[in-house]
Amino acid sequence: MSGHSKWATIKRKKGATDAARGRLFTRLIKEITIAARSGGGSIDGNPRLRLAIQTAKASNMPADNIKRALQKGTGELPGVAYEEVTYEGYGPGGVAILVEVVTDNINRAVSEMRHVFSRNNGNLGTSGSVGWMFHKKGTIAIPRAGQKTPLTEDDLLGIILDAGADDLQSDESEFIVTTTPQTFDAVKKAVEDRSITVEHAELQMVPQNTIKVAGKEAEQLVRLMEALEEHDDVQNVYANFDIDDKELASLNS
Repeated sequence: MSGHSKWATIKRKKGATDAARGRLFTRLIKEITIAARSGGGSIDGNPRLRLAIQTAKASNMPADNIKRALQKGTGELPGVAYEEVTYEGYGPGGVAILVEVVTDNINRAVSEMRHVFSRNNGNLGTSGSVGWMFHKKGTIAIPRAGQKTPLTEDDLLGIILDAGADDLQSDESEFIVTTTPQTFDAVKKAVEDRSITVEHAELQMVPQNTIKVAGKEAEQLVRLMEALEEHDDVQNVYANFDIDDKELASLNS
């Protein structure tokens, strides 16, 4: 399984720590607030808000936190005026990186992003420098273990293709379903309607091609990715690297 999917899996495992959960809750609160502000407070007419709230509930965020974030987005409660911006850059080995940021201070954010990149053997690029290498896709992670009934790749493929999915990849632990943003909800519902457990589902930027990275460059790249992930203003980080599974696991152990 290529680059970002492996990184996403490791991030989910790291999410068990208190510090990581705290950062996750902060990001989800920002996402709910922005989604409600941009598309209204009804989940029926706002797919982005619906997904944000589903993710928050799946992450065991308290209902009161979700409600307050929603009310700040709709203006029922006072809140911070956040702005969304995407930064583009290069990591070690020429890896392309997209960083989605939500901030209340654009000038501070760009300065800090430039510092994080340069401190970790990367370079912040200009708008459009790497964005063309990525497409927005829906991804649904389905664990092989823990399903109510045995799940084969052929069975799952039939379900998701009928619902409009683009692709199915797998490794020893999970299946990864890929969809367009337009078919994401329908495919996710089709899977859940069959009582298939979904570990994680999101819309993300998926690279068209990947770059193989190893050794010192892989170590530097993982350090850069982690530094970006840990920044308070960063919502998501995407990259087009491909690191061997064992090497990537050892770098994140």
